[in-house]
Amino acid sequence: MKIAVVFWSGTGNTEAMANAVADGIKNAGAEAVLLSGLTTDELDSYDAFAFGCPAMGSEELEDGEFEPMFAALEGKLNGKKIALFGSYGWGDGEWMRNWEERCKNDGAVIACDFVIANEAPDDDAIAACKALGAALAK
Repeated sequence: MKIAVVFWSGTGNTEAMANAVADGIKNAGAEAVLLSGLTTDELDSYDAFAFGCPAMGSEELEDGEFEPMFAALEGKLNGKKIALFGSYGWGDGEWMRNWEERCKNDGAVIACDFVIANEAPDDDAIAACKALGAALAK
């Protein structure tokens, strides 16, 4: 099984989470590929996807690079197995709940609960990211 871990990180917090997701995928016996972007043409190259983006602005996805890339993929997410993760510095995780609902509306198959970390991921968040990766690899 080949799984894409597609993420954007401004401070390194979401990148640390992405690396933990990749570790969980590898520990479960699957192949993890870390990517900063993905095109619709590349979707069929992977069996599952972990998408990671921090909360920006008023609890929304990063809008310069990640949001346009993700929006371009949305029409092709129906039936795709995915999981979501990201970090935040304020708020209560509303951006992640909204993002998950958006993915469900796109027909994506949510493999497990999303993982969020306030600022830098602590040991619990890293463990949750590894579990997210393992869930995708099942």
